[in-house]
Amino acid sequence: MRIATWNVNSIKQRLDHLATFVKSADPDVVCLQELKCVDEAFPRSEVEALGYNVVTHGQKAYNGVAILSKRPLEDVRRGLPGDESDEQARYLEGVISTSTGAVRIASIYLPNGNPIATPKFDYKLAWMDRLRAHARSLLALEEPLVLCGDYNVIPEPEDAYDPAAWTNDALFQPESRAKFRELINLGLVDAVRACSDQSGLYSFWDYQAGAFQRNNGIRIDHLLLSAQAQDRLRTTSIRKEVRGWDKPSDHVPVIVDLDIE
Repeated sequence: MRIATWNVNSIKQRLDHLATFVKSADPDVVCLQELKCVDEAFPRSEVEALGYNVVTHGQKAYNGVAILSKRPLEDVRRGLPGDESDEQARYLEGVISTSTGAVRIASIYLPNGNPIATPKFDYKLAWMDRLRAHARSLLALEEPLVLCGDYNVIPEPEDAYDPAAWTNDALFQPESRAKFRELINLGLVDAVRACSDQSGLYSFWDYQAGAFQRNNGIRIDHLLLSAQAQDRLRTTSIRKEVRGWDKPSDHVPVIVDLDIE
């Protein structure tokens, strides 16, 4: 089973890119973030024509997540538990049944949190606490679990081309990184780092100042695996070439291959 995560930064603007990507990479599941549209405006028929079942949790102009799957999605959950007043569309979860059992997958668009020392940063940290609590309950199910998405967290200095440039950014604050480690320490595995400790592995390059051309990037798009999913881990890849396409998203797809029929 090939699972991809990708912050498309507007599905309407990147629909052709999505079609090109799925035709070349042939993922079984695609988790999308930052749709920037309500559910009714998602290009469902076009994506279904590519061979996918579609589940979305959208929001007008902002946020929005989706899961595309060649197999049907069951037990769908829209929204992260823990705060009924939270109206931001940032979490979507579903179960995919296979010949060898079920796989639970979530598409996550974690809050950016900038600027720090504002309610936006407080919201980010509180959201991460809620994610950790929910992940703990999911891990108790002892099933293959893949938490995919744009986490808006640079886990370690080697995950940035220029760590010093991010010192005052919410993505690299000690509090953000500590909460990411707390999530990992529940028993999750960073799929990319489980396969490689290579430097220069990035999933995001800013649009400004030729960042992509200089490989001045950061790694903030992660696939976190439960032990049951890690046992089936084959390989990961980052589709860096997508960032060089015409009018690209500032993120690229990150892929994990699992030994699941």
